[in-house]
This record gives sequence, structure tokens and C-alpha cells, in this order.
Amino acid sequence: MSSWVLPGAEFEELLRSFRHRAWRWECQGTYRQPAEAEPWRRWRAGEPDDLTWLRPWLDQVAAATRAGRLVARVRVFQEPPTEYQLWQLDVGRANVAAGEDVRVLTESRARALGLPAHDFWLFDEARVALMHFEDQQFAGTEIIASPGEVTRYRNWWGTACEHAVPLLAYRHDLIGRRR
Repeated sequence: MSSWVLPGAEFEELLRSFRHRAWRWECQGTYRQPAEAEPWRRWRAGEPDDLTWLRPWLDQVAAATRAGRLVARVRVFQEPPTEYQLWQLDVGRANVAAGEDVRVLTESRARALGLPAHDFWLFDEARVALMHFEDQQFAGTEIIASPGEVTRYRNWWGTACEHAVPLLAYRHDLIGRRR
């Protein structure tokens, strides 16, 4: 297996340089990224958010999709969703508006389908970036390029995409159930 650990800056370059498709499997109930701390606090307090903190990502997604490249993710949601995941349902609308295909799969369904319990990106169906976290904060990425291993992740990608629902539909259904 070919692998190495990349710090954040080098991983960011992978996110900019993919050629056709970048797909994320996101399965933690909560992420504690420093850039999200204040926006999350504002959301919890019912204060408005101009999404300035998210603008670089949204611009990157919009540029990629304008160039014909796909940026997508499936988020695994607990039942009921964590407070962080509820926040992501609100914030995620901006991701979708920027062109990102964001979908949701419940944790019980993901387990039943045999999908992994670790986060990763799949780039151009040729490289996998396993994401490592410490105390719910991003700590680095391990790159896998071994064809056999990458095939396993591609299969997981296909299964997840087949069973996940679009974020906005999940959000609409969840809000409807909570009324």
C-alpha cells in the first residue's frame, strides 16, 4: 500500500488540483475546526452568519464546477442529528448553491451497508486521502494510491451515492418531522 501523511497545506493542494471528481465521505458527528468555532457559536445563539469564514471553500467549489469538475460529499448523520449536524444542514445550503453535491445517509443505514467509520476523500477515483483527526480536529491526511485499496474506496463511494439522499431533501423531511 502506498501511503504518506500530508499536513494541511499539502492536502489543500490536492483539493485544488483534482482533475475530474473530488468526493468526501464524512462520518463524524461533530468536527471542531478552529475556523468554525465562532460561526457555530453564532448559530447556536441565533445570530446571523454572513458565511465569510466559508467563502474560500464556496469559491473553490464554484470555480471547480464551472470548469466541469465535480465536488461532492456524503455526510453520515446520527439519529437524531447532533447539534453540529443540524448546523451543517443550515450551512450546507450554501455548499449546494455553490455547486457541491451534498448528500446525507443515516448512520444506521451506513452501518447496514458496511460503509467505513472513518473520513476520507476520493480524488479522480485514483487516490484516497484518509483524514486523521485528534479531538475532532483535522490532524493530517494519509494518501493511498494502491489500486486494490482505491478500488475498495470506489466501491464504498458507489454504495454511498446510491443510497444517500440530497441534503436539501433530507433537511426538508427532517424539518417536516420535527413540526
